[in-house]
Amino acid sequence: MYSTDDRLARAYKACASLAREHYENFPVASRFLPRRLRPHVMAVYAFARVADDFADEGNRTPDEREFLLDQWLKCLHACATVSVAPTFHNRLEVSGVQQEALFLALGHTIRVCKLPVALFEDLLDAFRQDITTYRYATWDELLNYCSRSANPVGRLMLRIAGYEDQALDRASDCLCSALQLTNFWQDLKSDFRRGRIYVPVTDQEECGALEEDLEANRFTEEWRCALARVCRRTRALFADGRSVCDGLPGRMGFELRLTWLCGSRILDRVEQSGSDVFRDRPVLTFPDSLPILWQAVTWSKDKIR
Repeated sequence: MYSTDDRLARAYKACASLAREHYENFPVASRFLPRRLRPHVMAVYAFARVADDFADEGNRTPDEREFLLDQWLKCLHACATVSVAPTFHNRLEVSGVQQEALFLALGHTIRVCKLPVALFEDLLDAFRQDITTYRYATWDELLNYCSRSANPVGRLMLRIAGYEDQALDRASDCLCSALQLTNFWQDLKSDFRRGRIYVPVTDQEECGALEEDLEANRFTEEWRCALARVCRRTRALFADGRSVCDGLPGRMGFELRLTWLCGSRILDRVEQSGSDVFRDRPVLTFPDSLPILWQAVTWSKDKIR
């Protein structure tokens, strides 16, 4: 029989294992992050990663996805108010981690770091939107989605690090939205195969981009035009989000600089490919690591890429 401390340590370890199994365009609680913060970041990541998968991975029906997100919301509220993991009638093993372990770790993180539950609720609301929304009419509609699907994660990271500052929150929102959008442009082909297009309809129409061309696996000049437009706006968000990297000292600031650099380098790749992400999905590889580390070390507050 494990002690409470042992169970909590094993729960955090399970969350860390889940995080390591998923590819992201940015570091998730890397060794550059202060050791005391890593378990909490992993717990938040595990909660969000699994909920996101409920919404758009696998072959579940919309009703099944809604049910799982409802259960996740109940688990969230339960773990935030008790010091032990709640008991669930329907146990799930998700991405190799037991439901009880994930929420044992998350509940501890919420209470120790005094994290607002509303930020987690925003994430679940966005994931629920994924079940029914496959197109966005305007850039503002897409940013509204990002404000719930991505921005709460940045604010949670700031709270875990002990920061509650409006200017940092605004810059973090810009960075998180930029990272989310970059992932959309990077995954345009795979998202389309699943029925989703995140490039706003207004941009498609103004450039004359047609869905029929994507269906025929033709990435036309019109689609290059549309993707170039959204990439320019995404680049502006990276610029506006840069100050959050400057605003935090020490290793937390270094982690944020790595995050900013990784995301903007992927955006570089999207643009350098002539925006033909149908031909080759841009990803970071090992040769990218040294230049990114060097840029993080030589980071200048006054330098805008």
